[in-house]
Amino acid sequence: MAARTSSIRPNALRSPSQIPLRPVGAISDGEGLRTTRIPLLDARPRVPEGFPPKAVVGEVVPFSVVSFREGHDIIGVHLRLTAPDGDESLHRLTPLLDGTDRWAADVAIDVQGDWSFRFEGFADDFATWAHAAELKVAAGVDVPVMAALGAQLLSRAAAEKDRPAAQRKRLAGVAASLADGDAATTIAVSTDPELAHIFADRPLTSLRSVSAPHRLLVERTAAGVGAWYEFFPRSEGARRLKDGSIKSGTFRTAAKRLPAVAAMGFDVIYLVPVHPIGVTNRKGRNNTLTTEPADPGSPYAIGAAEGGHDAIHPDLGKPADFRAFVRAARAEGLEVALDLALQASPDHPWVAEHPEWFTTLPDGTIAYAENPPKKYQDIYPLNFDNDPEGIYREMLRIVQHWVREGVKIFRVDNPHTKPLQFWEWLIATVNAVDPDVIFLAEAFTRPAVMRALAAVGFQQSYSYFTWRNTKAELEEFLSSVSHDTSDYMRPNLFVNTHDILTEYLQFGGRAAYRIRACIAATASPVYGVYAGYELFENVARPGSEENIDNEKYEYKVRDWEGAEAAGDSLAPLLRRLNEIRGTHPALRQLRNLSVHWSDDDAVLVYSKHLDATFTGTGSPDTILVIANVDPHSVRETTVHLDTTVWGVEPGETFEVEDLLTGAVWTWADHNYVRLDAFAEPVHILKVRSRA
Repeated sequence: MAARTSSIRPNALRSPSQIPLRPVGAISDGEGLRTTRIPLLDARPRVPEGFPPKAVVGEVVPFSVVSFREGHDIIGVHLRLTAPDGDESLHRLTPLLDGTDRWAADVAIDVQGDWSFRFEGFADDFATWAHAAELKVAAGVDVPVMAALGAQLLSRAAAEKDRPAAQRKRLAGVAASLADGDAATTIAVSTDPELAHIFADRPLTSLRSVSAPHRLLVERTAAGVGAWYEFFPRSEGARRLKDGSIKSGTFRTAAKRLPAVAAMGFDVIYLVPVHPIGVTNRKGRNNTLTTEPADPGSPYAIGAAEGGHDAIHPDLGKPADFRAFVRAARAEGLEVALDLALQASPDHPWVAEHPEWFTTLPDGTIAYAENPPKKYQDIYPLNFDNDPEGIYREMLRIVQHWVREGVKIFRVDNPHTKPLQFWEWLIATVNAVDPDVIFLAEAFTRPAVMRALAAVGFQQSYSYFTWRNTKAELEEFLSSVSHDTSDYMRPNLFVNTHDILTEYLQFGGRAAYRIRACIAATASPVYGVYAGYELFENVARPGSEENIDNEKYEYKVRDWEGAEAAGDSLAPLLRRLNEIRGTHPALRQLRNLSVHWSDDDAVLVYSKHLDATFTGTGSPDTILVIANVDPHSVRETTVHLDTTVWGVEPGETFEVEDLLTGAVWTWADHNYVRLDAFAEPVHILKVRSRA
């Protein structure tokens, strides 16, 4: 959205309802009253507890408000947007006509920063007259009166100084034509589409109400769009020695993996903590308490004699090596995300320097981190109550240190175990200096807590997607994140993590890996995979939801190139999915997902549609996804589509192209499909636009 009072930026995306800018005008509302003369209620987008709703540059934002007035007179509603530089644009809202009195308009936002918006309700005098005239004159009722009223309205409009001269002349002429009260002329004027268009752009109104202003925080595109790839730098380039031990990889060797990650189409390379690892209570393989001398320990047990959160693990290299890695990533078109885990090993310098930052038990020992029944004896959690000022100051210093090192994205470990107020303060403080810094909340927790973290500032959030596997679960989940919470919570649909290997992946075979990747990459503009996913690593530690020989406690030596050469890698599919995401702007939007139907309880159907106004190509973009979510079966069924979502009337035919196989079919709103989990379990269909 780039309309301005003086000019329109080149190639800007515009709302289809954008209209010429006019002054706000007089406000006809009573002082001290909570309601306006024409009520403007339930303004959206909105966030609970008064936090600002959020969008990203390039996002199409649905604005809406409930508005009505007494009686039968017709009203209209405008949206007035104010950009960060103070320029304004005006947009005409459309009534939804669903009995809710809600009016809506979609606007694409193209500038980062703090926006404001408000709604303006007005009495639409010409529309009220035209509607009444059409009915009354056709019935032979009050014909001269309606002609006279129409002449008065048009003369009033012709006298408005801010209308173009040609338009004023046209209105004056039409007003004169009504002077004789002729019924046919009155009907023609009341149904004239040119006049309707004139007054849609510049309504004639005698009554106007204006809502309070609302804030909209617009962040950079990467805050809401991107494909993430996670790896452990120590495993990339790790070598098995002759004695069977493994030599750690370094930032220099890890950088050699970056071209392959970029070639798969990923945007973000996410690193687990890269700091020194404690020795005390170091965890051994598979999270055991018994360690061997060569065990590297968990990177989440941060801190040792070599330093804490602002230090680099000596096995990985030096600070200069980290900076070189960041530069190498940028050269490949990748942005580095770093894990921010606010906790300490027993060997962290904080333990000696600031023992008050931890919880001391009655026996004098410091409490370990716990997630019952799990216990992390190699980690001390921070206690934010003893010295909040000192802890706040230190955490801010740590983040600012890594920002200076070139990191603008942080994946935050377990943010729900720290005070919500702390995150509100930290994110606001960091973004006030550098609004490009992005925080991803790794908060697999209760819905209220997860949503609150997003509301107070986290730009992205992990979600329950990892455990939503059935058709019914996915329908509910995708609808919720696309609509219910999309004003402030952006779900990053990670298919797996170094901590999570779901039963679906453990027992679903390779089909499960294909299915989950296809859904994650198409359902949300942000998704991610953890290294090893493309190699179908699906063996769990018995009784757990983690990979056996978990990389969190040891090195992993993988043969990426060999697996792909042998046809034993999911990398080609990931590459194709990211290509599809890059060429279809509908997939880079969150709020445009529509769930459709099928007769099979294992066949999920949804679409993502973007109007031609917003694609930048002049053509609409519609992607239809049909997924067999049962990885053990072949499914044949009928899918039922609400084709009006992309402007096709029920029963009309259209062509679809499968972007995974290249097949082309002619479809309508009811279609037979066959999805073989062992071959092609998912259709990703491009709806071909008609000329």
